[in-house]
Amino acid sequence: MGRVEEKVLRLARQAAGPLGLTVQAVELLGSPRRPTLRVTIDKEGGVALKDCELMSRQLEALLDVEDPIQGPYVLEVSSPGAERPLQGPQDFARHRGRLLKVWLKGGEVLRGRLQEAWEEDFLLQAGRTQRRIPYEQVLKARLEVEF
Repeated sequence: MGRVEEKVLRLARQAAGPLGLTVQAVELLGSPRRPTLRVTIDKEGGVALKDCELMSRQLEALLDVEDPIQGPYVLEVSSPGAERPLQGPQDFARHRGRLLKVWLKGGEVLRGRLQEAWEEDFLLQAGRTQRRIPYEQVLKARLEVEF
């Protein structure tokens, strides 16, 4: 993460706190002439359109004062989506009981239900098999949509 993203992350967290939101990611994308600043937010129970609107207004006010991005840009505030990636022990803990797809170092891909999450690892149940997986072995993990 670059210096601009770090500054925006600090401002985004400042705006998100009073709204009961958490900031999942801050990305500066697109062309240097007209970049897009993408801020992904989340909250317990999921993010509604109203949450994105409130966060956008709060963050815009802070960005106008701090002005971390030179020139024009597009601010995009969104939810992580239904098949959102999981990042860190707290994120895993919030989604106990949910179905996951996990990509491990070495190429193995697992699909199972998240049973428990701790600081160093988590417990995944795939069928009748339970497996404790250290976060350091995970390349990527995301929620799976259940129908």
